[in-house]
Amino acid sequence: MERIYLDNAATTALDPLVLEAMMPYLTSHFGNPSSIYSYGRESRMGIENSRKTVAKLLHAHPAEIFFTSGGTESSNTAITAAVRDLGCKHIISSKIEHHATLHTVNYLHKNGEASVSFVKLLDNGHIDLVHLEELLSGSSEKTLVTLMHANNEIGNMIDLHRVGNLCRKYAAIFHSDTVQTVGHFPFDLRNTPIDFITGSGHKFHGPKGVGILYINEQIKIKPFINGGSQERNMRAGTENLYGIVGFAKALELASENHEFDKEKIQGLKFYMMEALEKNIPDIRFNGDPKGSSLYAVLSACFPKTDKSEMLLFNLDINNICASGGSACTSGADQGSHVIRGIKNDSNRVTVRFSFCKHNTTSEIDQVVEKLKEMI
Repeated sequence: MERIYLDNAATTALDPLVLEAMMPYLTSHFGNPSSIYSYGRESRMGIENSRKTVAKLLHAHPAEIFFTSGGTESSNTAITAAVRDLGCKHIISSKIEHHATLHTVNYLHKNGEASVSFVKLLDNGHIDLVHLEELLSGSSEKTLVTLMHANNEIGNMIDLHRVGNLCRKYAAIFHSDTVQTVGHFPFDLRNTPIDFITGSGHKFHGPKGVGILYINEQIKIKPFINGGSQERNMRAGTENLYGIVGFAKALELASENHEFDKEKIQGLKFYMMEALEKNIPDIRFNGDPKGSSLYAVLSACFPKTDKSEMLLFNLDINNICASGGSACTSGADQGSHVIRGIKNDSNRVTVRFSFCKHNTTSEIDQVVEKLKEMI
């Protein structure tokens, strides 16, 4: 059986057109972007044109876009800067954030730099906005709110405008981990009340090891990495030239084909939901899959049986790639903090299926057939 890849929320395949855009910078355009001769200027142009492209697609100003090594670095930079440079002494977050956020928040808390409050979650995994406002209105110190736009494991989405407007009302700084949504949804940052967002190229058919941090132009922070004057003195170190060019190209392609791809991918998700409901007794889904949710993610929880406990392992043996949750923690099998955070039932086994434009309904049919055998 050919390999079936249903773990696109972990990473996606590099688009051939993205590779094509990167190739000159991997071969002939090898100059250091900080050098003043023509080779260097060529590379510098590659970076600055990419920045303009990304800014235009996100409706931001080029001066607000900084290239990083990915979502983790971007979130670390934003959260740490909010505390150390912007004077936030209180952080409001949720227990189902990505570890790039949670571990940074916990580090700052343990270090005595900020107090932390966790917003309550509703039964369907959504953020309790009433509780969020209570926390904001009750905070006597300057506050950072860090809540992800879409959860990478269950797919639940927040309304950036609603949360952002609450933050504005209480003069709080708002950072959102948008790694799962940049490249999957249109953004209009000029008209969104937000201070920091993040992106990662490999989530939308771009290269790994490159991301962005958007910093609203009203915000001034200090560099997280010190050294040379790259990224307008904000991030020292020779730029990941071909990664940056690849990121911009991937975002361009994703934006051009957004409506078409979204419709196709959402169709696959609903098709799989229906097929699972038809074929697996007592199947349930985590989060709010038919509501405000990522169209590319389906978190299914299967009844626990002798067979289903080894579900991911058995899927792997059958050449089917899926995950138990985040790829960032799958090596350490301590279960998912997200699934625990939404009051999970320990008699169930969770599998996250995540789709892309290359998947087909026939692949889903094969996976559901296999799951039937296994359960």
